Parts: sequence; structure tokens; C-alpha cells
Amino acid sequence: MSAPQATAFGDGPLSRAAALIHTLVTVEALLLAAASPGLAALLLVGTDPADLPLAAVCLLPLGPALSAALYALHHRDRDLTDLHPARAYWRGWRLNALPALKLWTPLLAWLTVIAFTLTHFPATGLPAWWAALLAGVGAGALLWGAHALVLTSLFAFRARDTARLAGYFLFRHGRATLGAASVYVLAAAGTALLTEALPALLAAPLLLSLLHSSRPVIAETQEDFTA
Repeated sequence: MSAPQATAFGDGPLSRAAALIHTLVTVEALLLAAASPGLAALLLVGTDPADLPLAAVCLLPLGPALSAALYALHHRDRDLTDLHPARAYWRGWRLNALPALKLWTPLLAWLTVIAFTLTHFPATGLPAWWAALLAGVGAGALLWGAHALVLTSLFAFRARDTARLAGYFLFRHGRATLGAASVYVLAAAGTALLTEALPALLAAPLLLSLLHSSRPVIAETQEDFTA
């Protein structure tokens, strides 16, 4: 009986775990670096609701940074001997910065309008159920944005086609949408219970979780909507 083959260096579970940790740490650092101009400016923005539009402008660099991170995590190497997460990140940023901004900018604008309206809701004179409706619309926009961010990070569609596909997948793949919702819940809980910086510091693991829950969306897009 022949002896079992030894696992090659870089193929074992410890090596794969080390490769994943290295990739997550590298991608996290590059994400924060790419988004740092806006995040630094955001620290100077006040908490008054009137500053919401300015806060949205500060968050604009975050869209391309998140998109590049998703690209790098999706194309990550699992072999400790062949890791290039920084190269993958900057390639994702070059490919996806403009497409991501085309979707990220209107999403931020729409969410800003909703947030501004809710913070000034008593002045509108509308019934209370309108506030619940607006909150629901905002939640739906966030979930749509999660699908749109994954799609624009991994596929080269036109912005309007990505927007349509993201809306289609909202209900087509309920588990993927629930997975995106869980990422938002974790980020919100971390912000409320610990610190506002926690979602930024754990962005890479949260995005990896989003990729994992989006596997049905990615698979169907590859099978049915790409040549």
C-alpha cells in the first residue's frame, strides 16, 4: 500500500487560514487608506441633521474603496506561497472606481434625502405611517445597494443594467438579501454598542460575509447574464 501524499506547503488548513488572515488585514488597510480622505473629513462634520449632505459628500470615496475590497476578496489566493491582495485591490479600484461611483452617488443622495426628511419629520405635518414608509424605503435602498455593489465589483455591466439586476435579485434570492441585511445589522449593532469606528475596522470580514451570502447572485449572474 502506498503512503499518502504529503500536503504541499501552502495547501494545508493552517496555511489557508494564514492566507485568509493576511488577505483580510491587507484589504482592510488598503480600504481604509483609499477611503481615508472622506473618513477624515467626516470626523470634522457635526452631528446636526443639517450636516447630512456634507456627510454624504465625505462618504463618496467609500464606494470605490468598498468595491475594490470586494474585488480583491473575491479574487483572493488561498495559497500562502502566492498572495497578492494589494495587487488585486488596486486592480479592483482601477476597474471599478467609476462604475461604483455611478451607483454609489445616487444611492447616497437618496439615503440623505430620506434621513433628512426623517430627522425633520415633525415639520412635514405628515401622518406617522409616512415615517415608517420612508424608513422601509431606506432599508430597501440599502439592500439594493448591497447587491449593486457586489455586481458592479465583479462584473462589467452598464450602470443601468447593474441597477436593474440588483432590483431583480432583491426578491429573486431572498437568502442573499437576508445575508446582506445581517451584515447591516451587525454593523449597526457594533456602532451602537461599541464604537462608530467598528464597522470601518471590521469592513473586510463584513464584506467577506456579504460575498459568501451573495454566492447564488454571483452564480446566476455568471450563468445567465454574461457571455
